[in-house]
Amino acid sequence: MRIARYSLDGQDPSFGIVELAVDEGEHPQTIAAISGDPLAGAVKYTGERHGLDEVRLLAPVIPRSKIVGIGRNYADHARELGNDVPQTPLVFLKPNTSVIGPGDPVIKPVQTNELHYEGELAVVIGRICRQVPRSRVPEVIFGYTVANDVTARDLQRSDGQWTRAKGWDSFCPLGPWIVSHLEPGEAARLHITTTLDGTVRQQGITSQMIHPIDELVSFVSEFTTLLPGDVILTGTPAGVGPMRPGQQVCVEIESIGSLTNPVIDGAADLGFDEAR
Repeated sequence: MRIARYSLDGQDPSFGIVELAVDEGEHPQTIAAISGDPLAGAVKYTGERHGLDEVRLLAPVIPRSKIVGIGRNYADHARELGNDVPQTPLVFLKPNTSVIGPGDPVIKPVQTNELHYEGELAVVIGRICRQVPRSRVPEVIFGYTVANDVTARDLQRSDGQWTRAKGWDSFCPLGPWIVSHLEPGEAARLHITTTLDGTVRQQGITSQMIHPIDELVSFVSEFTTLLPGDVILTGTPAGVGPMRPGQQVCVEIESIGSLTNPVIDGAADLGFDEAR
């Protein structure tokens, strides 16, 4: 099942089930509206359907609590930046205000000159849990989506920790929807491709993770309670690099979908004083 969050004609966000076309000539891609929040429990079809081209897809989830990132979880990526491979998962946090959806712009802050893309598989948590054994991790996963862990690489180096480098508004694109039907074994062998203006920059497969999905969820749940809608970013393959205003980055994960965002300059972004 592909669960999307969308807006129709500027109305409040709604949830729907995405029905992909088998033959686009006869069966166009549609979204079937549902009532309620899928993360909160049972939902019902409302009977309404819309073409995907008629709605604006939003970030499929806005975490109420936290986004947990995992750094250097692909050996080639760790080495390309001159870092050692971590023996245990390297954890950081991103605020939920960093989340944007498909088509929303990644805003380059004036404070960075090295804005990087990082295509990743994201795990969406479906229930309250803590200290989850690895064998029971599948029970707490709601689904998977595509993420871009946008990073200000120069700030990451200069700050010595990653909060500012990864926490700016717009630094966590998610989408296009949450896929809930993948088995853990399937999620462990998905191809990830990141393109910049159509040119392939990253290619990897989730089986290359140093610490696999079940280990990551279990490890994170040891020190913090996970809540429905929390997101865990599982790390990025090698090939990270700069993206600049005017460019467009697309992260695609097989069996899930593609997430595309333009990059714009934040120099004209209104601050508090100007916006009052």
